Amino acid sequence: MPMICAWSALASIVAAGTIVLGVASPPAAAADDWGLNGTYIATSNGEWAKTNEVFHNEASIRSSWTVSTTCSYPTECTGTVVSDWGWRAPIYQTGGVWFVKRVVDNWQPCPDGPAGPGLQVFRFAPTSPDGDSVDPASPVLTGADETTGVSGTCGISKTLFISMPFKLVRASA
Repeated sequence: MPMICAWSALASIVAAGTIVLGVASPPAAAADDWGLNGTYIATSNGEWAKTNEVFHNEASIRSSWTVSTTCSYPTECTGTVVSDWGWRAPIYQTGGVWFVKRVVDNWQPCPDGPAGPGLQVFRFAPTSPDGDSVDPASPVLTGADETTGVSGTCGISKTLFISMPFKLVRASA
């Protein structure tokens, strides 16, 4: 009898473990919900722009992004952004923060010659509608649009850096 009870107890533990594991494993469809997919409105607010850390009014930029991503984990995703401004760039998420990086040709004009390139980096995360706290379920993502020029462009050994507040809002799935 004790052997049957031991097997019975072991079977109960295995069954309970299977149930717990089944609950802990996310459904396959959840991976589709982790990323950004669809059309978004991207806004860089030039009214709050900084040039080399000094407030300087810039033109605000609004564009439509078509975003396609796949995720291996809720905070680890990769994909592509296509902007209605004619550019395409990789997008990735790490640690809950999204990044889009692209080279902007002829970004820094020079008075006496050709313009230099800039590296534009969009960095954003899902936040509450007022932007004061992280909210992973929010359709509103806020952060920064930062572009850095190349030191030595225009014969000046100082890097041009422009930063603007950035907001990305889902327009459609």
